[in-house]
Amino acid sequence: MKFDILTLFPEMFKPLYESIIGKAIKNGIIDINIVNIRDFSKDKHKKVDDTPYGGGAGMVIRPDVVYDAYKSVIKEDAKVIYMSPQGNLLDQKKVINLSKEKHIILLCGHYEGIDKRVLEEIVDEEISIGDYVLTGGEIPAMVLIDSISRNIEGVINEESTNEETFSNGLLEYPQYTRPEIFNNKKVPEVLLSGHHENINKWRRNQSIKNTYIKRKELLEKVELTKDDIKYLEKLSNNEIDN
Repeated sequence: MKFDILTLFPEMFKPLYESIIGKAIKNGIIDINIVNIRDFSKDKHKKVDDTPYGGGAGMVIRPDVVYDAYKSVIKEDAKVIYMSPQGNLLDQKKVINLSKEKHIILLCGHYEGIDKRVLEEIVDEEISIGDYVLTGGEIPAMVLIDSISRNIEGVINEESTNEETFSNGLLEYPQYTRPEIFNNKKVPEVLLSGHHENINKWRRNQSIKNTYIKRKELLEKVELTKDDIKYLEKLSNNEIDN
């Protein structure tokens, strides 16, 4: 997977070269190319923005510099995404679909945004990471790269992605490790039993309980078994401690 990032602030992407994503880059599974939009300014001071037509606060990024930056990396198979609070809300289904792409170009806005004409010319999709506004598109772009990359084969263990939150529509079950007792709280006995069938059943029930308590609306979209439904009924009737 190749990511081209069009940004005014290349230095903000240094964290991508750490941890799991950094390892995937070193192993050649992911290729990240950061393009400084400012390099395509024809202004001697490398200015890339101007005042908005019609008046108003702030500055707008010019379409010509963005287009030239885009032209420097575009290939036929590339999908161009503009990180914007007005875009489609990012979720796990979208992440998995995007992980099947071969080449993604991410456009990061700043200031009051980017001239609409170039967005209409080059952008395939606008994506938002939430209903709030940030100072620029760099942090959302990193969120998107991280979420996509961990679903690419070879980046992390496939078993991990199959069992985590949202992988099956449910929130993940709680995790425990050593010490066995911490602040007088003991690891659940079933996890110490070595009985894999009972452990799997416990984890499934815990995922359902977690989802029921924290994000009940997600349960409407999940295909539940008869055992799941019985467990939910006990939860709703307060027959199981939360």
